[in-house]
Amino acid sequence: MRSATIERNTTETQIKLSLNLDVAQGGVISTGLGFLDHMLFAVQRHGRFGLSLEARGDLVVDVHHLVEDVGIVLGMALKQAMGDGKGIERYGEASVPMDETLVSVVLDLSGRSHLAFVPEELAIEGSAGSINAYHLREFLRGLCNHAGLTLHVRLLAGREAHHVIEATFKALARALHQATRLSRSDLPSTKEVL
Repeated sequence: MRSATIERNTTETQIKLSLNLDVAQGGVISTGLGFLDHMLFAVQRHGRFGLSLEARGDLVVDVHHLVEDVGIVLGMALKQAMGDGKGIERYGEASVPMDETLVSVVLDLSGRSHLAFVPEELAIEGSAGSINAYHLREFLRGLCNHAGLTLHVRLLAGREAHHVIEATFKALARALHQATRLSRSDLPSTKEVL
């Protein structure tokens, strides 16, 4: 099975995350941040992944450490669960609307970390449960750096933080599901390595 369980403990956060790429069963998600829990349930549902997460962080300081570190641990689990990547589709893309918002996500499980995050150049208004566009960027950066993921996020319409963040998480989950599917017998690289 393509699965992983990662525990990461620092002075700022304590996180245990389990990911199964092939068994879409719900699991407990508890971070102490209701909106982050809601976004991770969206990843679980739209990615069709087995995902469980228990996390605590220094929320008395800020939400930044916890949001970023959850992205880091999810990236670590994704990389471990994929193994050498043999047989995966490798590329994935999804566009998700949410009312006035439209977000496009395109990704490559290339082993090379890169984040192109266009919303940071735009005026995203407000926050959702104390999470804003900057926290979203840090979550995605942690994910990319630790999964070896090339990720392009484009905000095509919308400005309201709740809708932008939620559409981004849902599009990310759908693109990850597509990219992690086993559809071939070889490694999807002319280099013979990801």
